[in-house]
Amino acid sequence: MGLAKAIKRGASALLIGSMMTGLLTGCSATGENSGGKLVKIAVCVSDQTPAAQALADVFKPMVEEATDGRYDIQIYNSGVLGSEKVTYDYTKSGIVEMCVVGTTMWSETPKMSIPDFPFLFDSVEHARVCYQGELGDQIDAYSRKTGGYLRKSDLENYWCEWVKPIHVNYRGYDICEIPPNGDGIIALMALNILKGYSFTDRSCVDTVHKQLEAMKLAFADGNRYVADPEYMRAPVETLLSDEYAAERRSLIGEMAQDPEPGDPFRGGTIYLCTADGEGNMVSYIQSNYMGFGSGIVIPGTGIALQNRGANFTLDEDMENCLGPGKKSLHTIIPGFLMKDGKAVGPFGVMGGFMQPQGHVQVIMNTLDFMMNPQETLDVPRWQWVGGKKIQVEKTFPAEIVEELKRRGHEMEVLESSLTFGRGQIIWRDENGVLCGATEPRADGSVAVW
Repeated sequence: MGLAKAIKRGASALLIGSMMTGLLTGCSATGENSGGKLVKIAVCVSDQTPAAQALADVFKPMVEEATDGRYDIQIYNSGVLGSEKVTYDYTKSGIVEMCVVGTTMWSETPKMSIPDFPFLFDSVEHARVCYQGELGDQIDAYSRKTGGYLRKSDLENYWCEWVKPIHVNYRGYDICEIPPNGDGIIALMALNILKGYSFTDRSCVDTVHKQLEAMKLAFADGNRYVADPEYMRAPVETLLSDEYAAERRSLIGEMAQDPEPGDPFRGGTIYLCTADGEGNMVSYIQSNYMGFGSGIVIPGTGIALQNRGANFTLDEDMENCLGPGKKSLHTIIPGFLMKDGKAVGPFGVMGGFMQPQGHVQVIMNTLDFMMNPQETLDVPRWQWVGGKKIQVEKTFPAEIVEELKRRGHEMEVLESSLTFGRGQIIWRDENGVLCGATEPRADGSVAVW
């Protein structure tokens, strides 16, 4: 019940927010008091248990907001809707059916409504409704109608998994991530490389250069080797070993390298973390991927189908090659910080392939540069986007940008912060005091009860 209580206290914000990027279609969570395991919590509680009833209680205000149009579309999602990068035909995909606005869909304060939404939550049996009941038939039928390959049998043959976290020790703290097929291992590989250096100054070109080079090496390995764990040939233990990190670290020189590039750019994700005075903590993430995922909404439900399969490759020599019943590499990676076997707290930075890069920056800001949680999220970020190409926020120090150019990095300063991730943090000190921080790049908040 402890984990359920923590979820209940924090889940309402996530669940209401999840409707904007699709209902519970790709969630992962870390529960500190759940035996050190990670669980995909969304819609997996299906029996008449206190935990199930707690979730049913949480759904009640969410359903009310969904049906009467009182929910304001977030600033970030409003930006996605108006972005030139969004190519969905909303009039055909079903997304327009979800929204009720004052004048136009692109108004400054659009509202969202899903009139037929409540039937999913009339019973705590909603998990079985989604995967084995009438809704499965609806998803199957609409998938066929729109040219998709998702079938009811796919839903019936899937259920949530308990998995064991992976971790590395960095500056005396254990940094925990979910294992492959998630790409949290990329953040851990980068930190494993970086722990071989000593850093004292964040605003130093040598610091940023080494961060970028370690990140690129980790992505090169992650994009090549990470896949559905049943198909991975490279052992996770080897990828996270100190010996392998030392080998990769030896490749970092004074000039920028050009590793085999991936395409670490797109996202469409929601993250929250919650904690209580009893020591229960949850690190929770939900994602439809590219803005609104596939752009397909099942009529009458408000459920937008995700498109996480976009991260498969069609190269048959790769472990991450598309295949039936197979899981693609993905970026849904809630993080957790521990020390000496005890929880320090949950953290996350959503934003597609920015996520492992955001995790590295959050951990280094916290443990190397001794920043408080809010300062950790406030400072300007960098991200590698392929080859030698690096993007930074407009507030990033100009002198470091120029120095990085001289080292061979192809630098681009962006006016918008839309692609640099949105993070949340809760740290617990040795006295049990909780300290929370929220993202200045979006409309997140820290709520205390």
